[in-house]
Amino acid sequence: MLRQYVRQFGQKLVHRRGEDTIKKSDGLVVHLNAIELVFLGVGRNLGAGLYIVVGAVAKYVAGPAIVVCFLVAGLSSLLSRLCCVEFDARVPRSSSPYVCSYVTMGQLWAFVVGWNIIVLFLSATACTARAWRYAFDSLIGDRISQALEGTFPLHVPYLLATYADFFTLGLVLLLAVLLALGVPESAWVYRVFTGINILVLSFIIVSGFIKGDLHNWKLTEQDYELATAVFTHSLGPPGAGGFVPFDFEGVLRGAATCFYAFVGFAAITTTERGDLKPQRSISLISLLMCFLAYFGVSAALTLMVPYYQIHHHSPLPEAFLHVGWGPARYVVAVGILCALTSSLLGDMFPMSRLIRAMAEDGLLFRGLARLYGHTKIPIMAIMSSGSLAAITALLFEFSDIVNLMAVASLLAYSMVCFSVLVLRYQLDQNLCKNEETEEEPEMEPVLERGPLDSEPEEGTANVLKSLWFPTSTIPTQKSGQIVYGCAFLLVLLLTILSLILAQWPRRVFSGDPGLTAVTVLLLLLITGVTVIIWRQPQDPSPLMFRVPALPVLPLVSIFVNIYLMMQMSTWTWTLFGIWNAVGEIAIYFGYGIRHSLEENNEPQTSLHLLGSGLKHPSDEAS
Repeated sequence: MLRQYVRQFGQKLVHRRGEDTIKKSDGLVVHLNAIELVFLGVGRNLGAGLYIVVGAVAKYVAGPAIVVCFLVAGLSSLLSRLCCVEFDARVPRSSSPYVCSYVTMGQLWAFVVGWNIIVLFLSATACTARAWRYAFDSLIGDRISQALEGTFPLHVPYLLATYADFFTLGLVLLLAVLLALGVPESAWVYRVFTGINILVLSFIIVSGFIKGDLHNWKLTEQDYELATAVFTHSLGPPGAGGFVPFDFEGVLRGAATCFYAFVGFAAITTTERGDLKPQRSISLISLLMCFLAYFGVSAALTLMVPYYQIHHHSPLPEAFLHVGWGPARYVVAVGILCALTSSLLGDMFPMSRLIRAMAEDGLLFRGLARLYGHTKIPIMAIMSSGSLAAITALLFEFSDIVNLMAVASLLAYSMVCFSVLVLRYQLDQNLCKNEETEEEPEMEPVLERGPLDSEPEEGTANVLKSLWFPTSTIPTQKSGQIVYGCAFLLVLLLTILSLILAQWPRRVFSGDPGLTAVTVLLLLLITGVTVIIWRQPQDPSPLMFRVPALPVLPLVSIFVNIYLMMQMSTWTWTLFGIWNAVGEIAIYFGYGIRHSLEENNEPQTSLHLLGSGLKHPSDEAS
């Protein structure tokens, strides 16, 4: 009895949604063409990461090498995005990572992906709203900050913000109401504000290279001492000076934070629909445009102002004041407010759609999927997500929100890369269904046997031989199991390697006997397991796009993402752990697993674990 209960519980966790259940009505009905989607992605990207985070990272973490930080973060995002494109191609009817995960990897995997994308958008909304307040406050002499700090202090150091930001709370709720009025009515805001944003960015980049000084990339300790005599209270740490004042470690920590700048394509993937033919390249175009903007603005900023003199909350307007172009700071400030408003809407728009989709599937509370009025807008999803984002902006420090968003996005994209890696080596699902129909009498016995009991006559020697010399040229159940096991082992090994390199990099590269030996051993194991995966047959089914250099490229993307995650603070990991504990334990296991749409529907779709041999009898009818 207990064994049967455990088996049924496991089947629910890997329960996959049928692709034929995906409808155009899933989520909001969106009327955005390719150009509008590019504007949405660019508007989403070129927000707080460009106008606020760039100043903080340059001043305290990386110095002028922030341009390298954006390069590393951009390359990591590009690798992840390539995997996302193949992942999307496996489910042509939808580009949402959540829906694709539900169809290909199972219910629990899909919930974790969707839940982390929600925290991505939620923290991005809170971060951008706080940045909007910083930009507006700088124009009026920081009066809002002074008033809030004097009226609503929190007195919880290291955990919460210095004061409760009720201004940001009201801003987020106001924009949530605007979004609830209907997507068609607010879509024009993306185009207008993003257009203004691009014009202001062009002005900043050109002005920066005109007024910039290359000496600011070669600053010395003597330059810092001279600046100390003039600026007594607002200088950042000098580091070692030069282009990379905080060493390579600072570049990597900055890249982890700067990954925030490249998550805007998540807004594209949760907005695209299958009827848009060029949708697979839209987010790549947005990614390239945003990288060029980040590279140009960060270079212009650090050329205009010595990195330790950059204003923390209002870097670009104060930079123009520093070079003697005082009136230009107001033009830049207006452009920043437009850009941040566009970015705010770009965050809240896909977040509400994803919440509504998960609620419609029963994984979140069903009331969040309810549509209202003739416009069919999910007001409950919009207002609930907006309220959570507003509370986050109210209570937490800006830097903590940024880091929480970075961890959530890195984990979600790593899960997508993992999915692409293992799915390429699994037998085509349509072929599986045909085989199930032909072997109808054997469905129940297969359900009773474990995944490794399918061919008991084979000994250990044959199993080891199949690791290096597969007997089939197409994926089989056994080869799929091998890839699953090796992929999970690789994630574990890459995590240990990333932890060692992040915590003790100097000792590893200086030749510490113990750490160096462990690192070499890990590299050998990673290489060997990767070769085992490479030897397994791949699924020959045609796809619109296939990631090149499999399995190396997804593994490199996973390693880079995990390594960047290891740069985060303990408090960031604590917040992230609390969020996922609430999601996986309280919501999924307490509500979602019992109320999911697939569980309550009589004609259930496939329940089998990819490559495991666990099948559900109802698959025969499909």
